[in-house]
This record gives sequence, C-alpha cells and structure tokens, in this order.
Amino acid sequence: MRLKKILLSGSLLLSLASYGQTKKLPLLREQLLDDHWLFKKDSLPGAEKTDFPETGWKTLHLPHDWAIEDLPGQNDSTIIGPFYKYSPAQEHGAYVVGGTGWYRKSFALPAIPAGQTVAIRFEGVYMDSDVWINGHYLGNHPYGYTPFTYDLTPYLAAPGKKNVVAVRVKNEGINSRWYTGAGIYRHVHLEVLPADQLVKEATFITFPEAGKTKAIVQVSAAIISQQDAGRIVEISLRDSSGQVVATAAQSIQLKAKDTISFIKQLTVLNPALWSPGRPYLYTTEIKLSDTVKIAKEKVLDALSFPTGIRRISITATKGFLLNGEKVLLKGGCLHHDNGLLGAAAFDRAEERKVELMKANGFNAIRTSHNPPSEKFLEACDRLGMLVIDELFDMWTEQKHPQDYHRFFAQWWQQDLRSVLLRDRNHPSVIMWSIGNEIPERADKEGLAITKAMIHAVRQYDTTRAITEAVPEFWERPYQWQAADPVFALLDVAGYNYQWKNYALDERRVPGRVMVGTETLPADLYDTWNQVQGLPFVIGDFVWTAMDYLGEAGIGHSTYTRTAQGRRTFPWINAFCGDIDLIGNKKPQSFYRDIVWRNSPVEMLVHAPVPEGKKEKVSRWGWPDESDSWTWRGMNGKNMQVRVFTRARKIDLILNDFRVATKEVSDSTPLTVTFDVPYAPGQLTAFAYDSKGNEIGIKAIATANPPTAIRLTADHTTIAAGNGSLAYVKVEVTDDQGRVVPDANLPLQISISGNGSLAGAGNACPDCPASFQQPKINSYKGYALVILRANEQPGNISVEVKSKGLKTAKIDIKTK
Repeated sequence: MRLKKILLSGSLLLSLASYGQTKKLPLLREQLLDDHWLFKKDSLPGAEKTDFPETGWKTLHLPHDWAIEDLPGQNDSTIIGPFYKYSPAQEHGAYVVGGTGWYRKSFALPAIPAGQTVAIRFEGVYMDSDVWINGHYLGNHPYGYTPFTYDLTPYLAAPGKKNVVAVRVKNEGINSRWYTGAGIYRHVHLEVLPADQLVKEATFITFPEAGKTKAIVQVSAAIISQQDAGRIVEISLRDSSGQVVATAAQSIQLKAKDTISFIKQLTVLNPALWSPGRPYLYTTEIKLSDTVKIAKEKVLDALSFPTGIRRISITATKGFLLNGEKVLLKGGCLHHDNGLLGAAAFDRAEERKVELMKANGFNAIRTSHNPPSEKFLEACDRLGMLVIDELFDMWTEQKHPQDYHRFFAQWWQQDLRSVLLRDRNHPSVIMWSIGNEIPERADKEGLAITKAMIHAVRQYDTTRAITEAVPEFWERPYQWQAADPVFALLDVAGYNYQWKNYALDERRVPGRVMVGTETLPADLYDTWNQVQGLPFVIGDFVWTAMDYLGEAGIGHSTYTRTAQGRRTFPWINAFCGDIDLIGNKKPQSFYRDIVWRNSPVEMLVHAPVPEGKKEKVSRWGWPDESDSWTWRGMNGKNMQVRVFTRARKIDLILNDFRVATKEVSDSTPLTVTFDVPYAPGQLTAFAYDSKGNEIGIKAIATANPPTAIRLTADHTTIAAGNGSLAYVKVEVTDDQGRVVPDANLPLQISISGNGSLAGAGNACPDCPASFQQPKINSYKGYALVILRANEQPGNISVEVKSKGLKTAKIDIKTK
C-alpha cells in the first residue's frame, strides 16, 4: 500500500493500515482510535510482539465488552448467552465470565515534525491492563474506571511503516460486587501534541463571581514549549450561538522544557447561568499563537471547553444553593453498565441514561461506585443533571479477593488525580465522593487515608464539596457515633440507609450537612420528608435509579420463605431500579411521581398471590405490582389496588360502577388501598382535593389478546459511523393499539442495510438469554432492539415478527 505524508497548518493526516485496507483519517490534535481492532480472548504468550500471528482474531470496533458476548457451548441449563451458572463472579457479577483478552491495532504515521509527540489515551479498560507499542512495554494500569495515557513517540516505527499497539486485559477472579464488563469498553484516542502545547489537564475554569448581572470567568492554564520563544495566548468566551462575549490575551515568554502557568479573568455581563432547568453552555476557547517572528498570525495550539457558569453554596442553615436558589437533590445512584450492551460506553447509550433520569424526575446522579465516562458527564452538562462523582468502592481492605484493594496503596493518588483533572471543568459535577461503604473508614488507617485524599482533592479543586458514603457499621459493633471522626473531616456527610438518624445527629453535632447517599425505594416518603423539612439534609439518592446487571435480585419480591439477599441463577439483574433494564418505568417510579409532585394520581394493581402463601419483599424491593388491569382467569376474584395521590379523596370506578370512595388517611400517607373484584374493562381513579375539586384522573384498561407488533425508534436519523446507535422500542399490542402486559412472546428480528444488531432483549430479571442474537422474547409486552450503524451512509431496516401477529418494520436513515 502507498502511504502519504501531509502537513497542513500544524495538523497531520494519519494513514491507518486496517488489515488489507488503508483509511486516511484527518488528525488535528486528537483522533478517535476506535475502529478496526483485532481481539482474541486467550492468554496468548507473546501477543505483544509486532509479528505475532493474527489468524483467527476477531475484527471489531470499540467500545467493546467481551463479557456480554455469547459463550461457546450453549445449552438450556448452565450456559445461556453470556451467562454461565458456575462463573467465578456468580450473582455478584451477573454470572458472566472474565478471563484474559488481547487487543491489537495497526497503524502507520507520516513523519512527525520536530518537537511534536504522539500519545495514546485510553478512557477506560476493565481491568488490570498492560500496553505495548511495537513490542515495547509502555506500562500497567490496574483500575478499570480511570483514564490513562502513554507516550508513543520514542517507539514509533519509521514514517509509513506499520506500528502495532497490543493491549492485554485481565478481568480475573471475583473483583467487583456488580457487573463490570471486560475489555476496552470506553474510547481510545490518538493524540498528536504540538511542540508548543497548551496543557489540557492544567486548564481549570472557575467562577469567582457568578450572579445574574455579572460573572467572572477565571481560566487557569499552562503552556509547555520545546524551545525559547515568545508567544501570545488568547482566551475567548462564546455564547451558545457562537458569538464572542468576552476576551483576554497575554504575551508569554517561554523557556525550553519549562511549563509556564497563567491565570486570566473574563467579565460577562448578564450571564446565562447553568442549572438543571436551563443547562446553558458557553464555550471557552484558548489559542496559542506565534505573532513574533512572522507578520501573519500562526496558531500553534488550541483547546475548547464547554462552560457552564454557575455558583454553588452548601450550608447547614440554607442547604444546597445553586445560583442563590435552593435546590433539593432528587437523586438516584447509577451503575455504569448499559443494560443489553453490557459495559460498552457508546456515546448514545451514555446520553440515553441521562435522558431517562431526567424524564423520570431526577435532577441528580451519584456515579456509584466509580468515575463515569467522559461522554456521560458531557450529557449531564448538556441536559442539566447534577452529579456526585465517586472515586472508589474500596480502599486497602478487600470486599472481594481480586478487587482494587490490591492496587490501592500504590495507585490511588494517580487515579484520583486523573479523575479530578479530567472532570473538574464539568458544571454538572457538584461534589466529589472519595469512597463508598469503606470497611476501614473509622480506623486509624482509614482516617489517615481520608485526610490524605481530602488534601489531594484540594490540590486540584477547591470549589466543590467532598463527601463519602457511610453505612451503618455492619463490619463493627453498631455505634453510629463512631462515624463522627469520619464526618468531621468531610464537607457533606453521606448517610447510607440511615435517614432515621438525620435529626438525632444534627442535635448531637450541630452544623453537619447531610445527604442520603443511598436510601431504599420503600422509604421514599419518609426520606423525602426529611429533605423537605430539614435544611441540613440536601438530598436523597435512591438505590437505585435504574436496574443493572449483577448483585442479582437484590430488589426481588418472592412467595418463598425468605426475601433477603441476592438471588442465584437464573437471576442476573439487580431489579431494584425505578427504571428497568431497557428504559421503562417500574412500579416504584409511579409512587415517586406522587412523592415528587410530578403527577396528581397513580394506580398499581398487585399480582395474584398464590393460595396459602404470603409475599416477602426484599430490603431493596417493591411489591409485585404493575399499572395493569389485564388479569386473565381472575374474573370475580379480589385484586388489591393501591392508589397514590396527594389528594384528599379517591373515587374508584370500574366500568361506570363505583367500587368505593375513600379518604386518604394520614396513617397510610399518599396511599389508598382497595380490594376490587376483577372484571375486564377500565378501572379509573378520580382524585379530589379537600374542597371537592377534581385534580387528577388515572385509568388503566384491560388489553385484548395480542394482534400486532409496534416499533418506535428514539431517532429515525442517526450519523453514519461504527459508534452510532438507534434504540428501537418493541411493543406487543392488541387490536386497539394497547400494549398487552401479559404478552411474553418469542420475537424474530431481521436487519438489513447499513447497520447491524448491537443488542436485543427484555427487562426480565431472571430470564438469562443472549443479548446479541436476532431471537428474543417480549417481557410484559416490551422488548428492545439496539442498532449500530456502519461507516457507510444509507438506511437500516428492522423487521420484527412473531407467529400470529402483524409484523412491524421501521427504517433508520444514516448520514
């Protein structure tokens, strides 16, 4: 193949050798390096060598999670899709299989101008990765959730010759309490950095003043040069339309190999302040130019940062203030997986999680229990979501034998630094959490670590509060005041499942600011009353906002003797979320809508309880209810109906006949319970205030037998490219277009055109199945198909059919 070298305005064209084809990718300062990797799951001694045989390797495009891929040797009892009944991770890790995997990527570069450097940056690899370039060992990175970078420059092949990056990933043993995924599951970037360079990590944008009439935007930045030179730095702040609203400039005399730091302030009049209700983003542009030796300006380097101007204050007397206004944190904890996609952090998948949270009333997320992806935080900035950015789930004491505790002492400072420098310019990030349920937190060693971490955080950011999530002392004799030394060091005390101690502890320790870092779905009414009534309690974060893989079945209800703890195979899904694995509301979410005043009235019906048995609900669970009035075979039998409302009276009507009228009792706040003899038709709850005014109506109707399939796409036009996704909701409907909630039917998927299947399945917590095959089942009338575009613009056609039902088809345009 013929390789070209082009140098244009300080940028390079990168020629990539992609296994028989040459792709020329324009490279400015940073280029995604996601496409055309080779992968093989095996130990493979010597696979780091440039000439290692690549026969039998799989070609793929990042992000990639091998743990969600189907296992060989499928059968109906022990190996189903990616799930293996006897996997080492068991219910903790959703019964998937880890192991060792290798990735290889080949590329060629033109000549690199003198002084420029080439680096490779990984956003996240789970876990314990080793990286080589052309057989030269670059290093090891143990933690699976933090970014890391290696300088490739000294080891690159000659211009036009093949370079080979090799990555070994070891996800072995029991190393987490939840599903982690395995492999290079976030983006990889190739960076060509100029000789005179703006140091991206050194850039920190803060707001000494942020009021309605005036804001000061302070930009701290740094430059490093390979030579003695005079340069000019220009900083511009642009509004959302691209208009420059403030500028600053400075001449700088550089010394070879020295790093020069500087601070400039820009004044903005009548700024648009960032908030969840109005997530307005400016853009901060920093430009490094040479105007000394030549008449015409020459741009040597440039960076840009989305910028949300906002002011945060947290006190025990006024609570959490954003831009001077009190905000109650309506929070949810969120694991990092993307359901049917496993841990693969596609941009659209990360964005969709935030959209679902917003749509269901949340304004805050705790990234439990690890740093999120870059694109996740970008979505939070853009859509208006507040974030507690959490660092670690363990320190020096293990929670599982192969977890991060093995590396903590050597690596925590580097991992903390990488997260703080990466995330501190995001307006969505309001707080740093240094740990979750750390066993040694109150020991002498733990307190020393806490102090050291706080000091480290303050080195990189003095503008945000620091918290830590502390549970009841399960590992020690129960003494809640034993947490006092921990909380005394923190800005905000994070309470896990201890809402009953809020008021007691405030009387004991006046001035303490508290947040419910984890609470139970069933406790929502009580926990939210604490947030509303106690100014020192700034918010509530339910465990959990969305269902996730692993910690199987902690949110179950059962009709067996016990309902505590996790469930064993075939359970794979935690099932404790407000939102299910494919994005639909679960019963507790309807109750939350009442508590948070997002709806005037909601209604749920309990599934029939088997005769002679009683329901037991786990600590994180919810009763076996649904917003359904389709209960075939139950005619004349009593069904328990719960109506949630802030109204004073409920009229319950079944097919134009009044079932009952009940007052909302203070003894069962926001809840009225009815026993209703089942009859098909429509059940309607009318809600009235204390003056008899109707304030809301909720109706649920019996669905007829299924007759058709309906497909709805989140976007009918998406970008072409291997990382682009479209989510297609699958609904089984009756002859009136109503979803049939008892339709658990086999579905056949056909895909043609310029795309492929990225994932498909349902939300069932104990129905392990392949997420990558075109044969799935609906669950309670729903399923989900996720499409992945390819590099060619065109059209993706999806057809879903099931025996006896009208087939559905939808087209997604890619461009």
